[in-house]
Amino acid sequence: MASIAENLALVRKRIARAAATAGRDPATVELLAVSKRHPVASLESAFDAGQRMFGENRVQELVAKAPELAHRIGIEWHMIGSLQTNKARDLVQVAGLKLLHSLDRIKLANVLQAELAAVERSLDVLLQIHATDDPQKHGCPPAEAFDLLQHVRTAAPALRVRGLMAMGPLAGDPAPVFARVAELRRELEQAIGAGLPVLSLGMSNDLEVAVAAGSTMVRIGTAVFGARS
Repeated sequence: MASIAENLALVRKRIARAAATAGRDPATVELLAVSKRHPVASLESAFDAGQRMFGENRVQELVAKAPELAHRIGIEWHMIGSLQTNKARDLVQVAGLKLLHSLDRIKLANVLQAELAAVERSLDVLLQIHATDDPQKHGCPPAEAFDLLQHVRTAAPALRVRGLMAMGPLAGDPAPVFARVAELRRELEQAIGAGLPVLSLGMSNDLEVAVAAGSTMVRIGTAVFGARS
């Protein structure tokens, strides 16, 4: 059974190959290690192997793990799961929180704005786009993305929209879904006259397709840490 360090090396090679095939610099694709339901010891192993960015799906788990790894200088936390408004206060107090991937509605933006203002903090966010027809998936419908973006830009100064995040389909070819999200990012950039540099697309099974579509950040769990308990 491969070690976490070996798994990370293999994933980095996959990213490099995918970027080369797409004519991209591998350095333009960041690896986010999705550590949900994995023990702190596994994150320690990944950190020792050079990994610094870790993603969690649940606020409770992030709040529990972050203090245990606070001694690890340079660690970055990303919240990638759907966020309930009643968890916003806990989230914004996490030390090392770098990016929220799942801003998907105006109500959540307003609650985050209030909580961030209370602690005099700002937060980088991605708009989560619901780009498939899966009713179980969360996200902002593509047609509503501009309104959400404009609301954040005008009414939530503590939030900085850095780009978009989306999930691929449960089955079938993810390429059309990723292409639509990449095109939506271009349309939003044109509409606001500013860049949205982050495109968070792709997981363990479809990272190559995501990199080909322009993803700048792939969210990899199983291929790094193995199957979840």
